[in-house]
Amino acid sequence: MEPDVALTDYGLTIECAVLAILLYKQARRGNAMRFWFVTLFAALGFGACLGGTEHGFIADKTSRLHGLVWSATLISTGVAAVAAWAIGARLLFSGRVVHYITSAAVILFGIYSAIVLWRIRDFWIAIVHYLPASVFLLTAFLIEYRRSLSRYLGAGVAGLGLTFVAATVQQAGIGLHPIYFNHNALYHLIQALGFLLIYCCARGLIAAQLGKKHVNAS
Repeated sequence: MEPDVALTDYGLTIECAVLAILLYKQARRGNAMRFWFVTLFAALGFGACLGGTEHGFIADKTSRLHGLVWSATLISTGVAAVAAWAIGARLLFSGRVVHYITSAAVILFGIYSAIVLWRIRDFWIAIVHYLPASVFLLTAFLIEYRRSLSRYLGAGVAGLGLTFVAATVQQAGIGLHPIYFNHNALYHLIQALGFLLIYCCARGLIAAQLGKKHVNAS
């Protein structure tokens, strides 16, 4: 039904899958930063796959199938929010504070999922849930970038910034063509670049964490 939106959504799915696999292979098990970045890209990719299916193939928006696909899309956004909270917490804090923030994010996700499954399935509920996590992660990237001036953290700041630009473009209805490349397709295109930059940041952070472990072991 919407080939431009569906295809760009599936393109995001492939991108996120590749980035998640590359990050998974970068470090051994037990690397918390790797785990949460892989979770972030897996959730974003799964949500994009569901979004492509919904935009491309489900015409009846009142059908049970649409309800299931849309609910799963919203929940995948919630998983991405948990990952964002966890990554930001590990950048800014240590010890019990990280545990408390991550636990609170998981509890909040449980409440959010219950609301999505049994009461509210509007897109605004996903925005309310995901936006604070994104702002928190962006703040963490900015603070760490000011401390270290590392290029990979600069890439993370730029990447997250682009996701906010993408959301603005989508909400404003800005597209390259009303039929062949609408605002949703442009939103996905900008997201794709943002995700690539966040991946570069993830690689740097995981490598830095591995380096610290190596120094501590020595």
